[in-house]
Amino acid sequence: MFAITAARIAPDDPVSGLEAGERPAPEARDGWAVVDVRAASLNHHDLWSLRGAGLTEERLPMILGCDAAGVDDRGNEVIVHGVVGDPSFGDETLDPRRSLLSEVHQGTFAEQVLVPRRNLVPKPPELSFEEAACLPTAWLTAYSMLFGKADLRPGSTVLVQGAGGGVSVALVRLAVHAGHRVYVTSRSEAKRERALKLGAYAALPSHERLPERVDAVFDSVGQATWKHSVRSLRPGGAIITCGATSGDAPSAELTRVFFLQLRVIGSTMGSLPELAALTEMCVRTGIRPDIDRVLPLDRAAEGFRAMAEGEQFGKIVFTV
Repeated sequence: MFAITAARIAPDDPVSGLEAGERPAPEARDGWAVVDVRAASLNHHDLWSLRGAGLTEERLPMILGCDAAGVDDRGNEVIVHGVVGDPSFGDETLDPRRSLLSEVHQGTFAEQVLVPRRNLVPKPPELSFEEAACLPTAWLTAYSMLFGKADLRPGSTVLVQGAGGGVSVALVRLAVHAGHRVYVTSRSEAKRERALKLGAYAALPSHERLPERVDAVFDSVGQATWKHSVRSLRPGGAIITCGATSGDAPSAELTRVFFLQLRVIGSTMGSLPELAALTEMCVRTGIRPDIDRVLPLDRAAEGFRAMAEGEQFGKIVFTV
């Protein structure tokens, strides 16, 4: 079968580690299902894998991709939940030995993918395969941060750091829909303008002081934005962090954290029930993922380059 594979670890030029070509098709086994992939979406996780974060030389070649929508071996249209862990934890994202597809098990940038059957969520007919493929990582992460971790009421004030990425765009869309006042930051004027069109209350250059302190900050950038995030919070507010694309060793700002009784909350992906709930929310409300571009799988390298250069706004989707 045709697939997009991490053939080499290339920290300085991750796209150079990609290889497109034939790979062995997966074989079904007890408790696992073979899914014919119709669409798969790109995440920063895929770029980081090529840089060697979470993926070692010993596991190469590895088919990349942790998001997909397709048709399972029973003829059902499905969305793939990419977290593979011990179901005895209830929420497999709490399993310390969990992995995402493309870390231990082959990923979704292929004609077929093998996944635990319990990881399949029915795809409703109201969602296209391309839309559904955007949900399991970026949109699920945003959903879990906003509705599962932040402890906010409608009408709260929030800050989303770094408009443009899949998680950030999803956070803006979901937070606006929930009735929050949403501030957004970005170095790009074009991305700030697009965030305003999504309903953001205000979009400011990165590190610019907000006109008010907020109830919660959603930060996936890390080191470059951490000080700004901490100083943008009202007393008792919370930072919900799901990543550290600029580095994971900022000054902790501990004096401000304890004096203002701030909360720092980590969030990774989301649970299977949350993915089902997010899917239902999309159906009932009409909200849909923002797709930057759709490319055939054999042009995946174009999508990787666009993400590496920060060109996208929303999700990049590959079709099979």
